Amino acid sequence: MGNPITTALGDEVFEIDTQMGGHAGITASYLIRSSKPCLVETGTARSAPMVVDSLRQLGIDAADLATIVVTHIHLDHAGGVGDLATAFPNATIVVHEKGARHLADPTKLVASAHRVFGPDMDRLFGDLLPTPVERIVSLGDTGSIDLGDGRVLKTFHNPGHASHHVGLLDSQTGDLYTGDAAGVYVQQTAQVRPATPPPDFDLDLALSSLARMRDAGAERLLFSHYGPVTAVHDVLAESEAELCYWVEAVREARSQSPDIDHAVALVKERDRARHLDFYADPDRVTTYEDLSSVQANVMGISRWLDQQENQSPQ
Repeated sequence: MGNPITTALGDEVFEIDTQMGGHAGITASYLIRSSKPCLVETGTARSAPMVVDSLRQLGIDAADLATIVVTHIHLDHAGGVGDLATAFPNATIVVHEKGARHLADPTKLVASAHRVFGPDMDRLFGDLLPTPVERIVSLGDTGSIDLGDGRVLKTFHNPGHASHHVGLLDSQTGDLYTGDAAGVYVQQTAQVRPATPPPDFDLDLALSSLARMRDAGAERLLFSHYGPVTAVHDVLAESEAELCYWVEAVREARSQSPDIDHAVALVKERDRARHLDFYADPDRVTTYEDLSSVQANVMGISRWLDQQENQSPQ
């Protein structure tokens, strides 16, 4: 009997459900089982033992993994890096240059996460352990990760969700690993939800990142949240439309009241009216609040709007 949390996606690509906070189907790592095996995303520190076990069931032993690459350093994507670096001592750890120092010394990142998530921090994530600096490779605006036999992951800086976010395109399959730059894909309802948390959300950068993903010529999107999508153009267009709608909703709420709770309540009310199918399942709503809450998204957008207003000529 196979591992129920791994799914073969073709061309030696495997989805691993990292089950953040015990929720199935919301956070994924991906193994590219090429001649130089590569893991894209680690999941949380809490998920690390499950990911290690899944890799070994897929034939990747301690000495085999060549590369671990994270789209960005948020703890649902990179929280297990330190644990996995220990479990796979030959793997190079690849991250954008703006995030590299936080993997080497995660003290500030972990402290910030504890402040934000409070008592939920341990349940959802666990603590990111440091990665030996000599094993970290930093990416700039573009780059390439060798998967062996001429197959590469082409990398490009893809900010908007986070300043240190990268996109990854598999030269053999046309798979584009989106991280959070295209939002959160809900498989059950086939819709995209925004991922706009503070402190880095920037609408202009997010829109330019979506344009860069459209221009990449991808055959398939592999969402970290969650899974494969072949309707590349339609889903990226939906992501852009949803992003712009949320920004305008927050902007309107702020024009009525400066109170952030008012904005959260208004956006949630409008979101519910627009997406009755998503809200029809209370458990699904609770699950996605753990992953990408309305409050966090509204706060990220509101922070960006503050910056825009402060930059406007008086």
